[in-house]
Amino acid sequence: MNQPFITALSIMATLAVSGPVLAEQPGHVQQLLVTQKCSGCDLSGADLSQAHLIGADLRNANLQGAKLVEANLEGADLTDANLQGADLSQAFLTNASLNGANLDQVNLSDAHLHSVEMQGISIQNANLAGVKGYKSVPYVGGTPYADRK
Repeated sequence: MNQPFITALSIMATLAVSGPVLAEQPGHVQQLLVTQKCSGCDLSGADLSQAHLIGADLRNANLQGAKLVEANLEGADLTDANLQGADLSQAFLTNASLNGANLDQVNLSDAHLHSVEMQGISIQNANLAGVKGYKSVPYVGGTPYADRK
């Protein structure tokens, strides 16, 4: 066998058994966990399960595909954040702001959405099974989500 073939085969084997590559910036994850401020950060694909993010500033943050299972986002500002495909199952979002957020394909199953601001959100193909909400009315294009035709 020739050397270039063996090298290519070794690289392919390594890639085949390695885990998925995460896109988040490790520095941004650390910044969020330490300061609770990460406006505009790239946290896509980050595992923030059970994180205490009370009052966190996540405006314009990219949380696409992030794992926020059982995360405490009470009072967090997620205005204009990209949460497409994120897993927020069993998360606490009491008094949070999701105004203008992208919630397409998000998993909100069994999440707690009490008094959450949701003006102008995008929420296509989301899992809303078992969501607990009080005084939280999602508005899509100025129309309450439940009233859309």
